[in-house]
Amino acid sequence: MWDDAFPSFLIGLREGLEAGLVVSILVATLVRSDQKARLPQVWTGVLAAIGLSLSFGAVLTFTANSLSATAQEAFGGTLSVIAVAFVTAMVFWMRRNARNLSGEIRDKVNAALAVGAGMLVATSFLAVGREGLETALFIWTTAQTAGESTGPLIGAAVGLVLATVLCWALYRRVLTINLTRFFSWTGAGLIVIAAGVLGYGLRDLQEGGVLPGAGSFAVDLSGSIDANSWYATLVQGVFNLMTQMTWLQISAYVAYLAIVMTLFVRGLRTPRPAVTPAAEPGAEPGSEPSVEPTTGSTSTPKSTPAPARPRPRWLVPAAVVAVPAVVAVAVIASSGGKPTATATVSVSPTACGKGFTAPKPGQQTFQMHNTGKATSEVYLIDPASNAVYGEIEGLAPGTTRTLTATIGSGSYAWRCVPTGGTAVTSAAVQVRGGGAAVKPVLPLAAADLDAPLAAYKSYVEAGLATLATETAGLQADLHRGDLAAARADWLTAHLQYASLGAAYGTFADFDQSINGRADGLPGGVQDKDFTGFHRLEYGLWHGQSAQALAPVGDRLAADVAGLRKAFPTQDFDPADLPLRTHEILENTLQFELTGDTDEGSGSNLATARANLAGTRELLSVLRPLIAQRSPTLLTAVDADVTRLSGLLDAAHKGAVWTPVQQLDPAARAAINGATGQLLEDLAPIPDLLEIRKSA
Repeated sequence: MWDDAFPSFLIGLREGLEAGLVVSILVATLVRSDQKARLPQVWTGVLAAIGLSLSFGAVLTFTANSLSATAQEAFGGTLSVIAVAFVTAMVFWMRRNARNLSGEIRDKVNAALAVGAGMLVATSFLAVGREGLETALFIWTTAQTAGESTGPLIGAAVGLVLATVLCWALYRRVLTINLTRFFSWTGAGLIVIAAGVLGYGLRDLQEGGVLPGAGSFAVDLSGSIDANSWYATLVQGVFNLMTQMTWLQISAYVAYLAIVMTLFVRGLRTPRPAVTPAAEPGAEPGSEPSVEPTTGSTSTPKSTPAPARPRPRWLVPAAVVAVPAVVAVAVIASSGGKPTATATVSVSPTACGKGFTAPKPGQQTFQMHNTGKATSEVYLIDPASNAVYGEIEGLAPGTTRTLTATIGSGSYAWRCVPTGGTAVTSAAVQVRGGGAAVKPVLPLAAADLDAPLAAYKSYVEAGLATLATETAGLQADLHRGDLAAARADWLTAHLQYASLGAAYGTFADFDQSINGRADGLPGGVQDKDFTGFHRLEYGLWHGQSAQALAPVGDRLAADVAGLRKAFPTQDFDPADLPLRTHEILENTLQFELTGDTDEGSGSNLATARANLAGTRELLSVLRPLIAQRSPTLLTAVDADVTRLSGLLDAAHKGAVWTPVQQLDPAARAAINGATGQLLEDLAPIPDLLEIRKSA
């Protein structure tokens, strides 16, 4: 959260100080001109500008929420690019005008005094409103980028409060600041931040289908850098640099930073014509006198406003502040905006869906309240196909939880499934408009996984039979004293075991005995509980004798025989099948591709290849179910598997595999990147194949 707060803090501080300086100069000029009675007109303009800024933020939020997911990406990307343009213009404007700011504002105030109340209100409104709109747009964009609003809002609030304190101190003559230097340094910082916002905005436009190249990555570090680590989160929050960036993002980032920063720095070095305003007492040399003193004589002529007809003093402030709110409401209403939550929807066997009316298209949040006596599952479904748009699991009696779903054209109904009871479906409503229909997820019953589970169990049982034969051969090699044959047979047997990865959860204690590591054992590699393939690997590649390793081989063969006998009677949760499609290669990335499990054989890449084979087998038995729900996902996964398989195959010749640590850096990065991309594409499968009671 705090990494997302910094960009908003900087924009809040800078824009707040800029607007605050304007207000301070307005107030000081009126005080010096003995026109204190006109101060309410200044505050009216300031309040109106604040109201307009808040209303603008509300319009952005409601407009985005009423769009489809793809349209939200395009909308957010467009506003990000606009925000970058505004911030860039603001940075250059303040660099150019910081020295002359107070003189320009004094001239405008004097002209407004000569015209009347309306012009003074307009002067303060326009002076503050521009900064307010820029701040609202930039903070909204930052919140969209971060995916949450707490950090950006806190950062902006702290920046604005600090700016207010600084402006008050400048007004009271208790502080001096070299404003030119301040705006130069913050301007450079905002240029760097804006470059990241531009890159992220262009990425949103690519994902929204507005720009091409969404899958053309110039940088892909997802396989070697954890995107959720503190340092990656910090860099992304402050600079918007991500582990995966397209060619368009990189090109725009570099081009913007090179061009804009060069022009900005060149402008700082360009000599400016001398400015000769009257020096303010106490001002720091080289600094712009930010405000006028509250006492002392002035050469500014007094201006007497023209007589006006009596009217209530509250009328103008109330009217001006209310106008932006009225305009915001009108814009939201005309654009199909909606409140953040719809009416409460009841959940029970007798009142499932009570309170549900046809929602508007776009992202909607429903308050689901369980009025029944049993815990219930709740699903928003297409009643024709039972496909699921959203769900809540385990909604307890008397409790309320929110369910957020994207609504498109189609038919919608609620299904309530109380524990131990019968499913109840509400009346259906039809939604029209909002672009293309939203694609729901087809439900999956436990019985739907029976055939894939049976097929996979047969695969594992056949694999265990082969493994038993291979470990018996390894055992015989050791008793014969043939260490060369033992090393070759060890690799064959170990890869066979690694290809059965999806069944690890059912192997229970056998897995620790057969394939456990020395990590965490008190004696390390010499610990008596260090057994199995990795214990043999350590001995075979560290010069231990066949006689010393024969008992380890005997234990391994016995454990494999015991596993083969026990496996048919062990429980295998059908829900584990979809999970393992992702988990096998997660372990591969964490342990094999880092070399963490290497005990001397240098065969981690061979093990990774076997893990990939096990994943491929899982995908084959689950393919019909996945194809029903997301055929395009399978296309991407198949391409990823082929790519990773080719990269791994290139890392060995015959039976000799290149150790991970000896890989060319480019080849290692390619393997890690391909594994990371495959994991990303496999990630939706557990959700697609989640067992749901609505079926």
